[in-house]
Amino acid sequence: MLLLSGESVVRQYRIALGREPAGHKRAEGDGRTPEGRYLIDRRNPRSKYHLALHISYPNEGDRTRAEEAGLDPGGDIMIHGVKPGVDHPAADWTQGCIAVTDAEIEEIWGLVADGTTIEIYP
Repeated sequence: MLLLSGESVVRQYRIALGREPAGHKRAEGDGRTPEGRYLIDRRNPRSKYHLALHISYPNEGDRTRAEEAGLDPGGDIMIHGVKPGVDHPAADWTQGCIAVTDAEIEEIWGLVADGTTIEIYP
């Protein structure tokens, strides 16, 4: 994951994604991470994964695609720390979130404001 200021890379992070990382998230429980343009729209300082920044998934397009397919798009997608007792994001294990180390989410928490646009691409 790249943290950018304009076109300049400020930081780079190794991440873990959803347990089924290939392809855009379509539905609750599919284990995929959303792809596209979203916002950081709120924070959870008491996340069971240390700290968490909420991603504005699903957007209108995500909801429409899910509805047309008869699916629930899901939600509650975050950038967060790792599982308790784990030091680094090893294999892809989340339910669709983006995981970094606890130290890294603390850094990101301090650098990224609510309302920041994020782009998630494969």
